Amino acid sequence: MVADILTVLLCLSSTLSIAAMQQPDVNARTLFEQKCSICHSIERPKSQRKTPEQWKNTVLRMRENGCPITDDEARKIIDYLSNNYAR
Repeated sequence: MVADILTVLLCLSSTLSIAAMQQPDVNARTLFEQKCSICHSIERPKSQRKTPEQWKNTVLRMRENGCPITDDEARKIIDYLSNNYAR
């Protein structure tokens, strides 16, 4: 019985760990969609393939042009774009 409970707890812990690892990407995607769609269609950046450095330059340029994103939000968006729309 104790072994069964430990097994269930271990499985639950593993499931929660996997969900926690997946959550940042969902949040980054949502952040990207919310912030980047303020000024243009989301399809515009999704149609491009850039290096991480190019995505960084693009996101920082958008912020300089008035996109309301914090440093932390910019980092998350850059990471998301670099991981999903890389050249």
